[in-house]
Amino acid sequence: MTSFERPTLVRDGVYDHLRRAVLDGEIPPGERLAEVELGERLGVSRTPIREALMRLTQDGLLTSEANKGVRVRTITATEAHDTYVVREELDGLAAALAAQHHTPQDAAQLEAAMHALNAARSDDYREQTRVDLAFHRAIAQASHNAALIDLARDLEQRIALIKHQTRKYNADPRTDQQHHAILQAVLARQPTKARAVAQEHVRTFKNLVLHELGEETC
Repeated sequence: MTSFERPTLVRDGVYDHLRRAVLDGEIPPGERLAEVELGERLGVSRTPIREALMRLTQDGLLTSEANKGVRVRTITATEAHDTYVVREELDGLAAALAAQHHTPQDAAQLEAAMHALNAARSDDYREQTRVDLAFHRAIAQASHNAALIDLARDLEQRIALIKHQTRKYNADPRTDQQHHAILQAVLARQPTKARAVAQEHVRTFKNLVLHELGEETC
C-alpha cells in the first residue's frame, strides 16, 4: 500500500487509509485483512485497526465471517446487475441535470477530468478506474443536486469494487467514445441527449460486467 502518514486521530486516519486502499484497488476484492499484519505495516496498535475494519464492514466494503476473518467484499452477478440498474437511472439524471445547470467552473472540471481519462495508460487499470470514477463524479457535481450527489457517492463504492473485481472492460474502445459523447452533450446543454448517451454507456458496461461474472445479460 501507499505510505501511511500518522494523523492526530489515529483511528480516523487508519479508516481513511484502508478505505482508500480498497477503493483504489490496492487491496483487491477477496483479499483477507489481518489485524496484526496491518498494524505492523501501518505502525499502529490493533485497536484502531479493529475499529477501522468494523467501520469498513458497516460501510459494505468488507465482509466478516466466523473462522474466515475479514475480507474485501466481492460482488455477485445479481448484486452487479442491481447496481447497474440503479446507476443507469442515476447517471442519466446526473448528465441531464449537468447539461442544464453546469457552470463555467464545472465545464473546466469536466474538461480536466476528460484530459485525465485520455492521459491514463491503457495498462494501468487502477489509474483508469480512478480517473473514470472521477469523471462520473464531476458530472454528478455539475448537476448541483445535493441528493443526487450523495446517492452517487454511495453508489461509487459498489462500482469501484465491481471494477477492481472484473479488471478488464475499461480498455473497451467504446469507453472513450461514450465518455466523449456524454461530455459533448453536457457542454452543449442538451439534457435529453446527455441522459440518453449516459444511460447507453451504463448499459454497455453492465452487459460486459455480467458476462465477466458469468451471468447472462438481464
